[in-house]
Amino acid sequence: MRILVTGGAGFIGSHYVRTLLAGGYPGYGHAQVTVLDKLTYAGNLANLEPVADSPQFSFVRGDICDAALLASVVPGHDVVVNLAAESHVDRSITGAASFVTTNAAGVQVLLQACLDAGIGRVVQVSTDEVYGSVASGSWAEDARLDPSSPYSAAKAGGDLIAGAYARTHGLNVSITRCCNNYGPYQFPEKVIPLFVTNLLDGLKVPLYGDGRNVRGWVHVDDHCRGIQLVLEKGQPGHVYHIGGDDELSNVDLTRALLGCCGVGWDMVAYVEDRKGHDRRYSLDDSLLRGMGYAPRIPFSDGLKATVRWYQDNRRWWEPLKHARPA
Repeated sequence: MRILVTGGAGFIGSHYVRTLLAGGYPGYGHAQVTVLDKLTYAGNLANLEPVADSPQFSFVRGDICDAALLASVVPGHDVVVNLAAESHVDRSITGAASFVTTNAAGVQVLLQACLDAGIGRVVQVSTDEVYGSVASGSWAEDARLDPSSPYSAAKAGGDLIAGAYARTHGLNVSITRCCNNYGPYQFPEKVIPLFVTNLLDGLKVPLYGDGRNVRGWVHVDDHCRGIQLVLEKGQPGHVYHIGGDDELSNVDLTRALLGCCGVGWDMVAYVEDRKGHDRRYSLDDSLLRGMGYAPRIPFSDGLKATVRWYQDNRRWWEPLKHARPA
């Protein structure tokens, strides 16, 4: 079994690769894994250091938009898992072009390469943000796409292209959509590592608007187990939601992080809300749960472990945080 993981040096992709090569997915312990990653600011070879010396691992630096490169890399693999994406909403608001290029056009280039190479299985990893905001209840997989940000709009475009390749060409590609992830090795611009590293440095945390925006949360390990389940059992052209067991307002999340770090509300600075900020996301993941998925890591336990990881790994995050581009 040969598996190509695009975006495999990022937060979620590297966790998937590390788990795969550690034998965390039964039946896949002997897989040969190729990581293709452009190594933009959020792609980091340090995320793959625990498996870098494995004889089952190889790395290629490159872009999923590079058709010529893909023509040389994709053939010979049995499975492709696409985690390559520009993913930070705030960055997409100030500069959308790279998001559209990678998250939509890049998906088409990659899927065409998979089709040309006769790849037997493809998983397109996406986000709950493609649905926009939901006031009550939860989205099912057939909910209307209504993205608010350039990031989520570009991801929705990539998802639609994946569905089109399944229907038009018969490509065996499934789509996963997940709620907010957290865990170790997450780039420190995202809310949990940003807040934790700020507090470790004695800095206040910036809370958008009134802080009442609600998100679902799942540990990255549970998300990756969901991806693997879809890889093994998902149907072509189908969408699968991957959720956690907790929905929190940003106020509640902030309060939990302050508690983990042993500081009070005086370390919070309310800031102007970001443009187009969706009020609430919520996924109905009963389809995947019916296939055997369930989150294993309680949010309170996972959050405490994540805070400890950042406390113990300042050497990993400090250079990223203080050298990140504007």
